[in-house]
Amino acid sequence: MLKLITNPIGVTALSRREIVRFLAVSIQTIFPPWISSVLFIYIFGVAIGRQIIFTIPGITYLQFIVPGLMAMHLISSSYENTAASLFIGRWHNNIQEVLLSPLSYLEMVLGLLAGGLARGALVCLGVFAASQFFMLQGIEHPFFLIYFIIMTSTIFSCAGMLAALWAEDFGMLNLWNVYIIFPMVILGGVFHPLSLLPLPLRILSHFNPIHYLVCGIRYSIVGYSDQNIWLCAGLAVTLAAILGFVTVYLFKIGYKLRT
Repeated sequence: MLKLITNPIGVTALSRREIVRFLAVSIQTIFPPWISSVLFIYIFGVAIGRQIIFTIPGITYLQFIVPGLMAMHLISSSYENTAASLFIGRWHNNIQEVLLSPLSYLEMVLGLLAGGLARGALVCLGVFAASQFFMLQGIEHPFFLIYFIIMTSTIFSCAGMLAALWAEDFGMLNLWNVYIIFPMVILGGVFHPLSLLPLPLRILSHFNPIHYLVCGIRYSIVGYSDQNIWLCAGLAVTLAAILGFVTVYLFKIGYKLRT
């Protein structure tokens, strides 16, 4: 990877710009998912969760949903960061500054990706930190957690860039998130184990890639997963590689970037 990066200073500068961009409006990008997570944890995990007879041995319902909330906000924050950054760059035509810079197409994507990864990781770990006010929970497998945060954020940061390249207006930009990603997240096991679903939805869940990412983060935190953890890890890196390749390729051919 280091050999593929010929301009590390440029990549670092673009990455810093992306990170500063979302930190400058943290009241819109960082605090809202933290606040909503606290509300979810209290209402579903504490108030309602006490009334739920949970069937997974050794895990409370509160412990179950916290990793799901971490995954949910990791996905949405990573996607929204790159989608907004690249689309606004296209909208105002200042993306030309990046295209004219001495960066390869891979380096351009990596710079934009860094912003999505930083925002996603910050929000995700912030949700975990907030959950400690309601329960004391360690991290069972920290290396798996780092791995799944990086892979999940990479997948949806690239998805955000693809959406930004495809969209022609802000309405189109939100279509993927509203009609595809969010329903898949909710059905991916954020609030429920697979065993609670009706059989048709249980079967469909096996074809939902987000389900495997949620399971990976849940296994990292509490040591429980509805799916084999190595299958989850393999699927995560495969999706990240495919979406990363497609994103770099579209930058290379200038898809909706040079018009």
